[in-house]
Amino acid sequence: MLPDRVSDQKKRTCSIRFEPSGLKAQVPKGTVLLEAARKLGVYLSSICGGDGYCGKCKVHINSGQFQMKPTTLLTPEEIREDVVLACQTKILSDMTVTVPKSHTLRTDQILTDVDASRFSGLGRDAGGKGFAFDPLVRKIYIEMTPPTVEDHTADHERLTVAIRNMLNLGSGVLQMGFRILQELPRLLQKSDYKVTATLGFRGCVTEVVQVESGDRSNINYAVAVDLGTTTVVAHLVDLTTGNTVDTEATYNSQINFGEDYIRRIIYAEQNDAFDEMQSHLVDDVNDLIVTLAERNKINLQDITAVVCAGNTAMTHFLLNLDSRRIRREPYVASASSVPPIRAAEAGIQINKRGLLYCLPSVAAYVGGDIVAGVLAVCLDMKEKVALFVDIGTNGEVVLGNKDWMMCASSSAGPAFEGSGVKHGMRAASGAIEKLLIDDEGNIVCDTIGDAAAIGICGSGLLDTLAELFLHGIIDRTGRFQAEGDPRLLEGEEGMEFTLVAEKGAQKRIVITQADIDNLIRSKAGVFAAIKSLMETTQTKTEDLDAVYLAGGFGNFMNVERAVTIGILPDVAVEKIHFVGNTSLAGAKAVLLSRQGRAVAEQIASAMTYVDLMSHSDYMEEFVRANFLPHTDLSLFPSQ
Repeated sequence: MLPDRVSDQKKRTCSIRFEPSGLKAQVPKGTVLLEAARKLGVYLSSICGGDGYCGKCKVHINSGQFQMKPTTLLTPEEIREDVVLACQTKILSDMTVTVPKSHTLRTDQILTDVDASRFSGLGRDAGGKGFAFDPLVRKIYIEMTPPTVEDHTADHERLTVAIRNMLNLGSGVLQMGFRILQELPRLLQKSDYKVTATLGFRGCVTEVVQVESGDRSNINYAVAVDLGTTTVVAHLVDLTTGNTVDTEATYNSQINFGEDYIRRIIYAEQNDAFDEMQSHLVDDVNDLIVTLAERNKINLQDITAVVCAGNTAMTHFLLNLDSRRIRREPYVASASSVPPIRAAEAGIQINKRGLLYCLPSVAAYVGGDIVAGVLAVCLDMKEKVALFVDIGTNGEVVLGNKDWMMCASSSAGPAFEGSGVKHGMRAASGAIEKLLIDDEGNIVCDTIGDAAAIGICGSGLLDTLAELFLHGIIDRTGRFQAEGDPRLLEGEEGMEFTLVAEKGAQKRIVITQADIDNLIRSKAGVFAAIKSLMETTQTKTEDLDAVYLAGGFGNFMNVERAVTIGILPDVAVEKIHFVGNTSLAGAKAVLLSRQGRAVAEQIASAMTYVDLMSHSDYMEEFVRANFLPHTDLSLFPSQ
């Protein structure tokens, strides 16, 4: 009977192989192709999370039988060539699938900010500048006089008195774990009462994290982590000097379950997969830590702290907190501020008693990454009003100075990450990242890696919108005006303008009327958030002393074109500052200074969160911003 059962089992499973990676597995017959890719770790762009309406998860079936739901997102030619949407296709037999290059994720496009001097212009840079050097975990070497008949102080008290004296703790709380206490007498006798104590600072409590023989006070490391929705970036920091030793980055593995965190929460809810989502994120962090440690020949036990900055959802995923209410009214987080915990409790593989600290959030949609950014650029210390903008999956905005700060989040960034744009894509090889229309009307574009163009990433989309407007190809409403131009054609989805013909590219790349409408709505969302905060605080454009652009998209943005389309206020170019990965910069400042941690907590509690959906003027501001650059041209006098 056993052979028959094996035979029956084979009939119920199919072999799936993905090219060009060569990854393969056995999956149950009827498995959705996207789910098979996820299980194998094959990345397929799926902005809608597998709901079948973004059209980004196209793959080519080389061989095998399949069943696909009807869709309008594939052309007749694609259907004839066995191009399918992976999220709408079931595997019915052994199958080989080719994944197009457009799905490729390039880690060399992740901004790791290797040079900490990138932040030297900020009052509090990645080295903790502006704060007293006082790291989250520190080591001190202690030489004690061994006990005698005349001095019979117990070992535990002998050590704690020495620590209090060295740190001038006074009556502050100092505690030690029971296991350390059990091992302490043997260790002190073995080391002749000359030891290194590792001390972790957990609010008002100082904890003896470990005790080691001899002087190991100069061997102490930590990792600062930016928990991005798309990328996870880690910096290895020497806690004895405050210097950055090395950096590493990877794509967030959760991206296989949705390209924005709302999609991931929905996936986790529908599949009871919150543990799985945490596991993916923790594995990413651990992989980065292990890579950094091995490359620099550092023992994981000598990494004693991890500080993470991320949006509220990412922090919840990392700590496995209930994130379901983040996406539902009244949009409440499980926790905004979590004190330092054991890193091991979250599954992070450093010193077994090492600490993990996550920067505090402000609200469900303004997280610790934004608090870190405000900390890094010193917005909370400024005499004059400044604006902080981070455009990513969401567009987070902070306006204020040392006296007040207001913040908001607009779900307007996805279009500039490729969502809802026919040939939109993330920054990857072959993505158009710069585009210019010259005086003769010719389109000149640069692609990432100088590869053949296969799509357009965020900075290229911004340039495209601005250039089409400046050259009269679209009007202020975004409508096409290029009648008679052979590049303007009627496509299956309406009018579309050819940006790159098939010659010199892997395919003809266009921007459609629907794409333009989507991009204008996205830029309007960001500007409306800014304008709503400015109106609420009676701030005029001329009152803005500085505009800080954070995140990867900001680093590649053409500032003049950003003003041209009306995504940013019309301020002098010299007032606009690209500040890079401020999430990581703030995390480092917090890691390296208890004062920094206190200020981060103060910033989070001091910021007033504005819920734009219930804000009386937001929708009006949004409608008014749905023009290029705006309905009120007096707001953009330089255009």
